[in-house]
Amino acid sequence: MTEFTPWTSSAGGALIGIAAVWLLAASGRIAGISGILNRLLPPYSDQLWIERVAFVAGLMIAPFVFIALGGSVLQTVSANLLLLVVAGFLVGFGSTMGNGCTSGHGVCGVSRLSKRSIVATLVFMATGVLTVLMVRHVL
Repeated sequence: MTEFTPWTSSAGGALIGIAAVWLLAASGRIAGISGILNRLLPPYSDQLWIERVAFVAGLMIAPFVFIALGGSVLQTVSANLLLLVVAGFLVGFGSTMGNGCTSGHGVCGVSRLSKRSIVATLVFMATGVLTVLMVRHVL
C-alpha cells in the first residue's frame, strides 16, 4: 500500500510547478521530460543542450538531496525484466503517439488550458486507472 504523504507531495508538486513556470518564463520552453530527453540525442545540436543536461541531472540528483535533507524514498521496482521492457516500450510508444509525456501535457499543457493536453492527460489517467485495476485485481 502506498503511504499518504500530503506535505511532501504538496511541496514536490509546488517545486515541479515552479520549475515549469521558470523554464517557460526564462526560455519559452515547455518542461516536458520526453521532449527534453529526445533533444539530448542526435541530430539535435543547438546551444540549449547544457540546459537539458542540467534539467535531467536535477531529476536524477533530487532524490539524493531529499534523503540528505532528512526525507525518505521508498520505491519498488518489479524484478520481472519482461514486464519492465514491455512497460518501458508502452510508455515510449504512448509518449510518441501522444506527442508528449505526462509532465509536458499534465503539468504544462493543462495549466495553459491546451485542449490537446487536457485530452491527453485524461487518456493517461484513464489508462493508469485501468492498468492498476487489471494488475491488482484481475491478473
